[in-house]
Amino acid sequence: MNITEETTLQNILNAAEAEFLQKGFKSASLRNIVKSAGVTTGAFYGYFKNKEALFNALVKPHADIFLDKFNEAQVTFADLPQAEQPDNMGKISGGCMMWMLDYMYHHPAAFKMLICCAEGTEYENFIHTLVEIETDYTHKFFDVLKSLGYNVKKIDDQLEHILVSAMFSGFFETIIHDMPKEKAVMYISELREFYTAGWMKIMGM
Repeated sequence: MNITEETTLQNILNAAEAEFLQKGFKSASLRNIVKSAGVTTGAFYGYFKNKEALFNALVKPHADIFLDKFNEAQVTFADLPQAEQPDNMGKISGGCMMWMLDYMYHHPAAFKMLICCAEGTEYENFIHTLVEIETDYTHKFFDVLKSLGYNVKKIDDQLEHILVSAMFSGFFETIIHDMPKEKAVMYISELREFYTAGWMKIMGM
């Protein structure tokens, strides 16, 4: 790709980002994007096959990195010797959440699109994907606690889903409302403490 092509591509991406952030994916106008980028519709199709491919170009790299890191933290905790897991509850995931927060603040537009503007794309259930991963590994941790002799209380599946969903919704409130990063770090630290203590209380630990 030569310099002219790279400039054209960047103009399209910049125009698309502005359009998606303002209107969301479903209401975004490809005609407006092309016009703002200063290219023809034919030229646009030389770079992207449709509007969703354009949206994906803006968010997919960051969504993949984010999910990979989150999955890595879950696996790292699950791979700890079972006897060490109770004392490490919240530590690995807490460090991961701070990494995720930092990464999100380095790419705020991409994550605002993922969380607020993705209806109609494969990413419209991005938070739900995180919730499902968290819930799955939480069940595995409960099994470990039981095998270690802890008298873990049975948690209603719907309540569990609500609690995990609320945690991630709270996490993303920071970027949705353009919270200053310093405040967001404090907010997430307190959110983690709240949920860790709450889970321990509910589980009877």
